[in-house]
Amino acid sequence: MTINKLAVVGAGSMGHQIAMLGALAGYETKLQDISQESLEKAEAKLAGIMDKWVKKEKISQAAREEAFTRLHFTTGLKQAVSDADLVIEAVVEKLDVKRQVFAELDEYAPSHTILATNSSTIVSSLIADATSRPEKVCNMHFFFPPLVMDCVEVVKGEHTSEETAAVAMKVCEEMNRTAVLLQKEISGFIANRILFAIQKEAMSLYEGGYADYEDIDKIAKKALNHPIGPFKLMDLSGIDVGYYVMQQQYEETGDPNDRPSKTLEDKMKAGELGRKTGKGFYTYDSPVKS
Repeated sequence: MTINKLAVVGAGSMGHQIAMLGALAGYETKLQDISQESLEKAEAKLAGIMDKWVKKEKISQAAREEAFTRLHFTTGLKQAVSDADLVIEAVVEKLDVKRQVFAELDEYAPSHTILATNSSTIVSSLIADATSRPEKVCNMHFFFPPLVMDCVEVVKGEHTSEETAAVAMKVCEEMNRTAVLLQKEISGFIANRILFAIQKEAMSLYEGGYADYEDIDKIAKKALNHPIGPFKLMDLSGIDVGYYVMQQQYEETGDPNDRPSKTLEDKMKAGELGRKTGKGFYTYDSPVKS
């Protein structure tokens, strides 16, 4: 199967950068979001990133301009996916929302179209039966921020065809990203299961009063050689993202240990979502809008 046209659903912190990866790789790419304001912010942010890339000579001015001619913005879901060969969903990390989106994608996209979810934890087998094409559904989990992070977890469920997995891997290669194929599903996949274990233990130590979050971050960096501490990473990724992921895992497992911590719940209620709002565990000079 040849991929010529991509669609990315959701213009948030992940979606707009995934769309740019597609455009840079030479694909005609449509970025869809129900919010026109979100699309305008996404376009402005991508323009800023690409301008920096040109200045640093990571790409040429001509390559920048060519990428933007291939990248189109729309609020219409049907318009975005009606001629797409591959759709990558990047909406909020809530299963019911994703299932609704996939049902609509199945209705609007051509029968040959592959439907991938960028979910950071939800396996595609929980979504595939919302469509009439489960064999064409898989996970393509990019990491934040996609224009920087060189890794994609492609996850093949029992419903996913070999061709679908192979095409997803090929698209990652064209995007100049290192893809790793997981032949078996597990909630959270590989990287996030390791990461969540670290964050869960860090939160337990913090809430237990053993050390302040700043000191835990300092130990992770100085003693374990981590580039960023677990609390600062939660701020960077978004407190809300981590909260929804943990809530989803709790709903799947029923294990009280998988529930979001009291600290995360408090920060959600206070709207302290990390860098995007200017305050999370740390305070930032100004919000960093996605």
